[in-house]
Amino acid sequence: MRWVYLILIGGICFSAPLEAKGLKPWSSTQVKVIDGDSIVVGGREVRLEGIDAPEYHQDCYNAEGKAYACGVRATEYMQNLTKCQKLRCEPIEIDRYKRVVAVCFAGKTNLNAEMVRSGNAVAYDRYDDAYVKDEQDAREHKRGIWSGKFMRPEFWRLLHK
Repeated sequence: MRWVYLILIGGICFSAPLEAKGLKPWSSTQVKVIDGDSIVVGGREVRLEGIDAPEYHQDCYNAEGKAYACGVRATEYMQNLTKCQKLRCEPIEIDRYKRVVAVCFAGKTNLNAEMVRSGNAVAYDRYDDAYVKDEQDAREHKRGIWSGKFMRPEFWRLLHK
């Protein structure tokens, strides 16, 4: 059981399990893709844990140096992974934007890992190193964004605030 919520009452800190907040694993065929690392599953907004995909309006550069819409491509890849699929999500925590941070699956496919393995996202190793090996594999085989040049999404966001 994961303990996430910390509540300070009268100088005493209490924690509550995610399950107590109604956050237990769930499945749904109702899926809306927001971008390469954010989806809505059964009405709950989900941020995929441990990964960071290019922002929707972000461009990257292929091996020839030509710009392409890598954020759109990541979103489309996620749409293809989730199309006509029943998704199962395992919540980890709630982020500061009140989204469920989770690992989600389409059948046996771990969406978080697949986005990184395909080169459509990077491992967000600041928070979790679960997908570092998937990123190394994508980089080594020059998949997706690793076939050319790109700015890590977290830096792109900083420059485009």
